[in-house]
Amino acid sequence: MFNGIITSMRPQQWYKNLILFASIIFSLNILNVEMWFTVIFAFIIFCMLSGSEYIINDIIDIESDRKHPVKCKRPLASGKLKRTYTLVFAAMLIIGAVTGSYLINIPFLIISISYLLLILFYSLYLKHLIIVDLLVISIGFVMRAIAGGIAINVRISPWLIVCTFLLALFLALGKRRHELNLLGNNAGNHRKNLAEYSNEMLDQMISITTGALIISYSLYTFFVENYFMMLTIPVIIYGLFRYLFLIHSKNYGGEPEMLFKDKGMLLCMILWGILAVGVLYIPKVINEFLGGF
Repeated sequence: MFNGIITSMRPQQWYKNLILFASIIFSLNILNVEMWFTVIFAFIIFCMLSGSEYIINDIIDIESDRKHPVKCKRPLASGKLKRTYTLVFAAMLIIGAVTGSYLINIPFLIISISYLLLILFYSLYLKHLIIVDLLVISIGFVMRAIAGGIAINVRISPWLIVCTFLLALFLALGKRRHELNLLGNNAGNHRKNLAEYSNEMLDQMISITTGALIISYSLYTFFVENYFMMLTIPVIIYGLFRYLFLIHSKNYGGEPEMLFKDKGMLLCMILWGILAVGVLYIPKVINEFLGGF
């Protein structure tokens, strides 16, 4: 039962909460140990919230998941796990997460509860509305990013909000396309709004979102104080195009975490991380060093 509950919490998807660390990095506080403890605690809280939401979503979708070729193997859909136990565990997770949020600060508590309510409303109703389902997923990622800044009381860049929203929308569109191709004519039986999507429509939306994301990130690098951030633009473009290649040729769109198994994407993410941190922090280190003389 314990293994089934952990599986239902989908820890393999908790990497999505890593966006909480964006604020501490881009606010140039990467060496602040106290802030790291706070943001790590905030990360754990959002993992608890995410885990409880996945459990509740599986309970709500138990019948439709049984019609899905992959989701039917989940503990709840397969009958290996009882609903009562998982629901009680999810409630305990939520209580623990809300309590932890209060210990960080009141604004973080507010955004944590807001995120919880948004995802609950999504699971119950909003995910059945075409296009709205995609926007809500993207807003959920933005709320995570904002929560990371609120936890450590730093200014939240509007560029972080815009780029996070567009990147999440890009990934959500890829996932919808994968589901549509996987389920084919049975897509509407799994979720009604899937029948309203089409590959042509999703491809157009992906193209628009990709262009908007590239432009938004490029503008961020133009307006940031350190112009060397422009060096990361080609890396971002490669990463987006590589993901599109994987969607169309390798059928990776269903589970974005599969990207970590692709060497090209993995190297791209590592290179971007090294370049971004180097560009942001090397001038700061040099100035502090010279200021010591």
